[in-house]
Amino acid sequence: MASNDIDTIVAISTPRGTGGISIVRLSGYDIEQFCEHLFSAKLVPKRALFKRFLDSKKMVIDEGIAIYFPSPESFTGECVLELHCHGGHVITDMIVTRCLELGARMARPGEFTERAFLNGKLDLAQAEGISDLINASSKSAARSASLSMQGEFSFQVREIVEDIIEMRKFVEACIDFPAEDIDFLDNRDLKKRLVSCIKKLNLVIKRAHQGRILQEGINVALTGKPNAGKSTLFNLLTGYDSAIVTSTPGTTRDVLREKVLINDVPIFLSDSAGLRESDEEIEKEGIRRAEEEIKAADVVLYIVDCSNGSANQELAHLLPGVVKLCSDGSSFAVVFNKIDMFDFKKSDVSHCLYPFHLISAKEGLGINELKNFITDLVGLDEIVEGVFSARKRHLIALGEALKFIEIGKKQLNNTGSGELLAEDLKSAQNNLSSIVGSYSPDDLLGEIFSSFCIGK
Repeated sequence: MASNDIDTIVAISTPRGTGGISIVRLSGYDIEQFCEHLFSAKLVPKRALFKRFLDSKKMVIDEGIAIYFPSPESFTGECVLELHCHGGHVITDMIVTRCLELGARMARPGEFTERAFLNGKLDLAQAEGISDLINASSKSAARSASLSMQGEFSFQVREIVEDIIEMRKFVEACIDFPAEDIDFLDNRDLKKRLVSCIKKLNLVIKRAHQGRILQEGINVALTGKPNAGKSTLFNLLTGYDSAIVTSTPGTTRDVLREKVLINDVPIFLSDSAGLRESDEEIEKEGIRRAEEEIKAADVVLYIVDCSNGSANQELAHLLPGVVKLCSDGSSFAVVFNKIDMFDFKKSDVSHCLYPFHLISAKEGLGINELKNFITDLVGLDEIVEGVFSARKRHLIALGEALKFIEIGKKQLNNTGSGELLAEDLKSAQNNLSSIVGSYSPDDLLGEIFSSFCIGK
């Protein structure tokens, strides 16, 4: 970006409210004039200096630390000034107001990071990694976001892009210079490269899938017939009595939702009305909402009361209808509850067609194993090394890239069409490049950075 086209922006970079320290950040190319008016002095680059911050009448607003980062040696790549003042919204608002009087404008959400991206200080996946790190709700999520911020995700994507570029160069040379008698159909190296590229992409997709789960969490719906023990299990997993538990069937009417950490994975847990035929209007509405929870869930746990001897009948008649409600890509499993009521064994339900687990919610039996069972269902049974944070758009782009490379490989084997392979490789490259931002429409950039906090 040309320096004469850039406004100086200002924002409070720390959370609003009362605290020990607040930070006001400016970024632009005319920072020196702000220094002159705010504290009548020039600053030594990259050195924390004690200063008094002055208003338009030279009255002291506050005193604190000022740090100047010259371009390009700053987060945004522009000249950056950080003012560390005492925490409190009145003081910070007064300092921001003074900066606005001097010609700055308020930063948009994510504009500091957007400028860092546009100035080549980081790529798009790294920028999203910063946002993910700020919003991480578990240690695992923070570690994966940190890897993305450091460029691990970008490095792996660029490595595959480089492989694709090399293949494109070879294929297009064969097309453009047929007289050179290069037969790529018989070129084993090209086929090996395609296979290697597919293998690398599958590994990156697995890491990205796990990273997205660690960052965004998973929706787990507890469902089943009334009095199966859903609410008791819900309370056990959340750690307190948030759901009313009685022996009266149909006690739960509305949907209850809680966020919990299970194996350091954010879980959005829901408990809803028991599934059965009913003529009662309120219960019918509760059942309708329960069915909507099933449709929206990443994992559906169907709770079966195995103490009344009707478990097998329930599996045969009710379960198929519940499975049909599940969305594509979701996981479905059966949890047999109340195993403490009689001598219940896995062999009693060995014919169950779905993954299943045995528990007693009342006695706490099998609960720790159930937690592992839940995370295993979404592919977290074995966390691959180097998991980085990822988002839905990343997984879509990776999936599209994989699809095009697999199609190109098939075209090469079946038709020998170099032109079709070249187009498929180009499409794969464009999808991967959109992840790091080297090929991204402006509306995508606006959508990404608008989700950031102001001041970042």
